[in-house]
Amino acid sequence: MSSAVKMMIAVSALIFLFCTLTDAKMQIISSKPDVKVSEDSLILCKAGGEGEISWQKDGHDIEEEHMEVDKVDESTSKLIIKAAQLADSGTYTCVCEFDSGHNDEISTNIYVYEPIKFHQTTDYHEFLLADTVLVPCIVTGKPEVDVTWYRNGQSVGSDVKNRFVILPDKSLQIRKIERDDEGSYSCKATITGRPVSDMRNISVVVNAPPTVKIHEEVKRVLAGPEMTVTMTCLVSGAPQPVISWTFPITADLSQFQYNSDKSELKINTVDRRFNGEYICTAKNKISEKSATIMLDVSEHPLVVLSQNETQVEPGGRVIVSCSVSGHPTPTFQWIRKSPNLKMTSNRTTVVESDLIIENVIPSDGGIYSCVAESSAGSASNDFILQTWPDKPTQVTVKPGAAAANFFLDVPVVNGGSNVTAYVLQWRQRPDQSWSEKVVLADEPLVAAPLLPYTSYFVRVAAQNSIGQGVFSKDYTIHTLGERGEPDRPFLTSDDIKLEENTFSIPFKQQDTGGSPIIHYVIRYRPNREDEEWRERELPSNATNVFLHDLHYKTEYHVELFSVNRKGRSNPAAFNFTTLMATADGRKSGIGKGGVVGIVMLIFLVLLIAVDATCCYTNHCGMLMYLAVKLFGRKTPGAKSMEEGEGTISNIDVKLNGLATPRGSIPKQQTQNGAQNMVQSEVTCDKAPLTKFE
Repeated sequence: MSSAVKMMIAVSALIFLFCTLTDAKMQIISSKPDVKVSEDSLILCKAGGEGEISWQKDGHDIEEEHMEVDKVDESTSKLIIKAAQLADSGTYTCVCEFDSGHNDEISTNIYVYEPIKFHQTTDYHEFLLADTVLVPCIVTGKPEVDVTWYRNGQSVGSDVKNRFVILPDKSLQIRKIERDDEGSYSCKATITGRPVSDMRNISVVVNAPPTVKIHEEVKRVLAGPEMTVTMTCLVSGAPQPVISWTFPITADLSQFQYNSDKSELKINTVDRRFNGEYICTAKNKISEKSATIMLDVSEHPLVVLSQNETQVEPGGRVIVSCSVSGHPTPTFQWIRKSPNLKMTSNRTTVVESDLIIENVIPSDGGIYSCVAESSAGSASNDFILQTWPDKPTQVTVKPGAAAANFFLDVPVVNGGSNVTAYVLQWRQRPDQSWSEKVVLADEPLVAAPLLPYTSYFVRVAAQNSIGQGVFSKDYTIHTLGERGEPDRPFLTSDDIKLEENTFSIPFKQQDTGGSPIIHYVIRYRPNREDEEWRERELPSNATNVFLHDLHYKTEYHVELFSVNRKGRSNPAAFNFTTLMATADGRKSGIGKGGVVGIVMLIFLVLLIAVDATCCYTNHCGMLMYLAVKLFGRKTPGAKSMEEGEGTISNIDVKLNGLATPRGSIPKQQTQNGAQNMVQSEVTCDKAPLTKFE
């Protein structure tokens, strides 16, 4: 399709679009804002009404010959840029002078660019491992071109090691290229500031020369119909190398077996014919590499022991004989294999071929080997000596939640037999018997259950299949709480203050259990079961217990608790006895009974005072009643006698069976009464008493 046809189609489309616009405002539409060099571009302008339309570029009237302005109708105009040039980039303005006399204008921008081209940019590269390589990307385009590199879809920037560098000519440099750098790279070119871009994909392959590794340079085997030997050759490289083997001429090829890539060679029924060098060669298009394995086929020495294992208690004696054969005749020696210790003790000797160990101790346990050597090779046979495990010497004991945790800083010498269990013992005082627990060797060494916040002596011993070793030294620990509750307060008994019926003692909180102390609880009572507890709380910052108003000379039992959000501690308990009251009575030691007695005494004194007042003022009350009973009731003539009227002889009072004149003083009544049970009686009427009465 020619450019003229394309232009006509574009014009038709734009005119149709403008016909659908009914808005009175001016509108401008371009076929595309980004125009390639030599392409045509169309701009349509529609005014809001009829008028004279003109065009400007960057504020100046358009005078270029390759730009054509056509009037579509009275309100529409078009501008055609033919064979656009880079200089045609700019701002194009449509100006309309309306018939009504006012002007209006509208603008649009046109960008002309030279297309992006990749020159001499190969899309496949092969590089050698560890070389510094260059991946070129030669790009042209105008006004300017920006280049961005991508690897496997990710942007390639300057990495931490600065191995990837974009050079000024837009090429990508990779320093000391690695196998992981292999992959697909993309060179993306973009016209600066415009959404015009192109991309070239480039494949990068990293080649590496072959490498060959073998497990054993010399492989010694014993000839025999059942002997099978396998030689492995580990190969790497890129491209993947091809493996080949070279072997002795005398070898029987029918006994060879290979795996799929020939990296493994297996020989069945080995005999002396297979003795010699085996060369593994790896080759690719870069280079080739070889490695040699020496297969030594001979008659190995043979070692026979009088016994291969024995069990003995510490202090025992062990003798083991070693017989050696082979071709050529080998030499032999006894060595200590496990644990890796030298046989330098004066208790361990070798007499001819016999190994002798006197007075066995736990560290003697382990594996001893009789080793035979000759030019054909070496052989050995092991003897296992087993005895009790040794005493644990480096032990760390840490307190746990009502438990003690044991940690062996250095493994216990096992006496030649693996430790199967540990015996954990504990007690609170040296005079107590030990409590113990047996824990398997693969389990945590925890002595439990113990009392929380309690001091213990602990120790540990190891067991194996032979017996139990000696216990470690005693360690001292103080256990922690079970649920995070605090430890009981520590009472400082040296600062106790006891003054008669008051008591005080300071205390400290040693362990809060990981949570702050909320308060303390103090409760106390006389040290008798029938007494009730008295209880009160102390604030969390309290450091002293003070009790007052206690009974004198009384033994008290006191318990102090710490309380946090996890619970209450065990009590810190103690007993004390208050002192006696002082002689001057400044400190009253009375209890409830004493108070009641004092109240009754005061009441009795008041009663007597009121009664006496009643008796002497109104001749009534209890005292008057007692006086009448003791001295008798007054007779009718008593008043006249006191006043001098009448005579004593007219009235007689009987007292103790005798006639007694009224005016005489009667004898004192005895406690048990007169013989005839006659008592005097005093009346309590309103008549005044006689002098005698």
